Amino acid sequence: MQTPLRKGIFLVAAPSLRDPNFRQSVVLLCEHGPEGALGVVVNRPTAMSISEALPQVPILEGSGHVLYAGGPVQTNQVMLLFRAEQLPENSHHVFDGVCLGGDMNMVERILTGAGTKESFRAYLGYSGWGPGQLESEMKTGSWITLPADPAMVFEKDPTCVWGEILLTLGDEYRHYADMPFDPSYN
Repeated sequence: MQTPLRKGIFLVAAPSLRDPNFRQSVVLLCEHGPEGALGVVVNRPTAMSISEALPQVPILEGSGHVLYAGGPVQTNQVMLLFRAEQLPENSHHVFDGVCLGGDMNMVERILTGAGTKESFRAYLGYSGWGPGQLESEMKTGSWITLPADPAMVFEKDPTCVWGEILLTLGDEYRHYADMPFDPSYN
């Protein structure tokens, strides 16, 4: 059974989805309404470090923070996703202590290891759909929807998230879980 479209859910690319922007992707839907939808792909780390996109922020040596490819829209813009007990000002609550946006002071605290339990991910660009576009893609079976899980966003190896989620969906999807990104390599 599909979870209804709303912010705070995962859009999991169906194994049949061939669009290279979303093939084997897991998108955290951050906004959904009559004007359209917005989310970030949570399982596409890039080869870029955060220091390349945010050179003004000091980074603790060896912190390993990388940028993620959030989607094909406005790929020159950095979007921040936080998980914190106290949500930062100027942020947009998504679900369960997770918000989009916030202040650079929190980023600096996290990156410099100032004893905080907060975490964040930085995304280049985002995924966006115009009015009715995502609903149309749902009708064609492009996406599987389920409640989002903060651990999948902030704690798991992002390159394994799509497969791990498919393993939870039952026998119908189990054999796709370790499918190569390019099926011709199969």
